[in-house]
Formats: sequence, structure tokens, C-alpha cells
Amino acid sequence: MLYQLVKPFFFSQDPEHIHEQVMKGLIAVSKVPALQTALEPFTVFEDPRLKIERFGLKFPNPIGLAAGFDKNALAVRAWPALGFGFLEVGTITALAQPGNEKPRLFRLPEDLALINRMGFNNDGADVVAARLQGLNLAQQPLKIPLGINVGKSKVTELEEAPEDYRTSMTKLSPFADYFVVNVSSPNTPGLRQLQDKDKLAELLAVATDPAVCTGKPVLLKIAPDLTDTQIDEVIELTRSFPLAGLILTNTTISREGLTNDPQQTGGLSGKPLTARSFEVLKYVRSAVGKTLPLVSVGGIFTADEAYWRLRAGASLLQVYTSFIYEGPQLAANLNRGILERLKADGFVRLEDAIGVDA
Repeated sequence: MLYQLVKPFFFSQDPEHIHEQVMKGLIAVSKVPALQTALEPFTVFEDPRLKIERFGLKFPNPIGLAAGFDKNALAVRAWPALGFGFLEVGTITALAQPGNEKPRLFRLPEDLALINRMGFNNDGADVVAARLQGLNLAQQPLKIPLGINVGKSKVTELEEAPEDYRTSMTKLSPFADYFVVNVSSPNTPGLRQLQDKDKLAELLAVATDPAVCTGKPVLLKIAPDLTDTQIDEVIELTRSFPLAGLILTNTTISREGLTNDPQQTGGLSGKPLTARSFEVLKYVRSAVGKTLPLVSVGGIFTADEAYWRLRAGASLLQVYTSFIYEGPQLAANLNRGILERLKADGFVRLEDAIGVDA
């Protein structure tokens, strides 16, 4: 209710500016345990039936925050207090970079969507590693798994990309519960070429090297714009390298389904991506079965949409754009709704429902 009152003001501001202001508030929450405790009755829905374990990690619920919101790991301790079952920071690159020129983030309220061409703006692996070191996670563990999403520095040539990822992962591995190899953002020139079979194989050989990931689970995030043949090639590579899972999907360069196309370049997220990301999930699940955990992201706004994806074979879910449109109670509402649907269908726990429609 409160968010719906302040949302018109937020949406009257420049999207990136208001994002920065919200992050300042979350940073404050992350530094004050009393604020976290005060938030939790309104934003956290807990039930042991929602717990799930995948790739050696325990998740209190299946709803995670996707990469892109807390790019620089600035508010890490705030996110459990907002009800999320896991957090993914980044995308982080080996070199600090400012990203693309502004404006680079656009709301499409009539379509419940965003377009972004941020360009991996981030503080770089050295700074983020130092920031995470300062959180003293070994002695004061985060309540939820922490994923670190890594990408290629803009100035790094494609041929040198594996070493660029190696640098980031090596510096960040002490703090990651899992890694995500991001080769699917449309906003770094040439990045999506790393999804080509040969280039991707070279990259995965480095990213999954135990000396690089230090035994941490490594997931791969792919684009929704891949053809079935390209997806098949990715699936083939998952059988050649010890990937812990796939994240399906990143933003799209398609403008299909928009009420009004603002003619802005960048990746489209939100409601227009709902159908395609669900389609990719079902296609990949049919190919890999239960052998590989799948994380579904893209256009998840309602408990029904979340529940259908779990039944279709997703083990975990991520949100970003819906968090902006629905507000800080989103994770709690989704988790509450998932549990209601589990009970209505006669399932004892979340695990029992995963993949039943696959």
C-alpha cells in the first residue's frame, strides 16, 4: 500500500537517478541491523516448506534478486530483510568502467517493462572484492546465498575474454557462494558473440577451472534471443563442462509485444519477456531433464507465473523489473502465493512441485 502511494513520485523522476536514491536507502538499511529487523515483518515471508537446496547451497525460498540492481555489492545485507532467498550482485568486470552514456535506462509503464543499455557500469573486481572483504562474511555470514555475476570489460578484446573473466573470478572467489558467467547482455559490444559454441567452450574451460572458481558453483546466463539450434549448442557444452546450472534468460533485443516502441536501443525486460523466457525454460528442461538446475528469470510478476515456472522445471526464480513495479513486498507476496498453490495442489513442499509439468 505504501509503495503504491510513493510510486508515482518515483516514476516522475529519471529512472537512473531514483535508482541511485533507492540504493542509498538500502545501503543505510544494510549498515543498521535494527532497520533490517524493523523491515522484516512487512517484507519477509518464511516457511520451511519453501526451502530448497541446489548445487550444494541452501535457499530459504526460491525468489532471488537478479543481477543488475545491486551492481557493486553496496547493500548486500539489506536484501535478506526484503524477503529474498538469494542475491546476485554485478555484473562485475575485471576493470572498472563507467558504462554507456546517459540516459541509458527507460521505463515503459504501459508495458510493465524497462529498457536498459547500462553497459556494465561498475567499480571493477578489485574495489568490489575489497568491499565484500569489509563485510566479514566468514565471521558474519549472509542469511542467503550470494551470487556474483561476472562479465567482460568493454576494452578487452574478445580473444582475451577468458583471461578477463579469470581475473574477476580469481579476485572475487573468496566471497562468492556461486558465480554467473554473463555472456548474454546486449549492451557490451560483441559480448553475445561469446555465446558462439567455440568461443563459449574456451571461456567455460577457464571459468569452471577449479583454480579459478575455487570449487564454487558456476552457472551460465543466456539470452532469450538464441535460436533453438544455438540453445542446443549451449546444452551440449553443459555436458562437456562442470556447470552447476543455467540462468534463463537475460534481457531481449526484440521489441515484440510492446504497446509503444520508444525506439531506444538496449535490453528489454519485464512483462514483454514473460512468454519467451517461459518458452526457453520449457525447451531447455525438455532437453536436460533433472540433470541440471535451471534458474528462470524474465517477466515474473505474479505468484501464478512463479508457480508455473517451478512446475515447468525451474528450481529457482529471479526478479528485477517486477521489483521496481511492484515494490519491496514482491518477494513476500510471491512466496506466500507459491505456498498457497502448493497446498492447493496437495504438495507437501516446494521440492515436490518442481518439474511436475515437464
